[in-house]
Amino acid sequence: MIMEPKTPSALHYAIAEAPPPANTNHIARKWLDIPYATISLAQRLDIYLPDAGEGPFPVILSIHGGAFMGCDKADMQVLAMLEGLQRGYAVAALNYRLSGEAQFPALVHDVKAAVRWVRAHAAEFGLDEGRIAAWGGSAGGYLSSMLGTSAGVAALEDLSLGNPDQPSHIQAVVDWFGPTNFLKMDEQLVAAGMPPVKGQEHNGPQSPESLLLGGPIPEIPERVQAANPETYIHQGAPPFLIQHGTRDAVVPAQQSVEFAEKLRQTLGERQVTLELLEGAEHGDPQFEAPEKVDRVLDFLDHCLK
Repeated sequence: MIMEPKTPSALHYAIAEAPPPANTNHIARKWLDIPYATISLAQRLDIYLPDAGEGPFPVILSIHGGAFMGCDKADMQVLAMLEGLQRGYAVAALNYRLSGEAQFPALVHDVKAAVRWVRAHAAEFGLDEGRIAAWGGSAGGYLSSMLGTSAGVAALEDLSLGNPDQPSHIQAVVDWFGPTNFLKMDEQLVAAGMPPVKGQEHNGPQSPESLLLGGPIPEIPERVQAANPETYIHQGAPPFLIQHGTRDAVVPAQQSVEFAEKLRQTLGERQVTLELLEGAEHGDPQFEAPEKVDRVLDFLDHCLK
């Protein structure tokens, strides 16, 4: 379950209470803490396989949230993705460099390096290198969207991290309440009647977005644009399922509404699904209700099977 607090004050400035670890003792086939690159201890992933079958299994790349500054690949955020094991998916859950260690675009370099590693080692673990979907919430939703839109962008790929002969594009994106255009977040929250707590605005110098980008975001609009998944939308990007709560006081739902519209303008209506969960807050348990997880897995089945 995604355990980010439901108020900006709790989320923004200390992941004071990290989600507890997920219990995966029941999963027989798993490999934990595998390095996908070697310049940071954060560059690790866990692989989980269904109990039966030799594959190759389509892959869910699980990307955790945590305001770009906290949480872990093995915390309870992974549980929704692990439901995919029951439908014949492998799950690769990854960590990436957080803002306290490295600024943008390091985290994007990392998730792309992880995709390349998965492809390079697909035969070893029974993975299908041609069927990879990214799924994450909040910061993980952001990174899933970046994987979906920015394939082939040289500035967002560090091939020195390994497996430079492998591509990093993916075949589907599930974006749960991820931010896109950082500079619009405060004004959108005000317009939605949920203004940020004074001193904890997204535009402030100590916000998660400012810490990620290396300065107060109003002062570095070009860097904000470079970090925006909308910047890289292109024909040929994969299908998107975007889900967002209408009462999200951390990442305003309008972020996803505008992102979906821009995706549709390029990809077409059939490639982009936006679902707003009425009354749901940031990281709301609604997202992980069985019927909602089944909805995501139905989308992945349509895209990957």
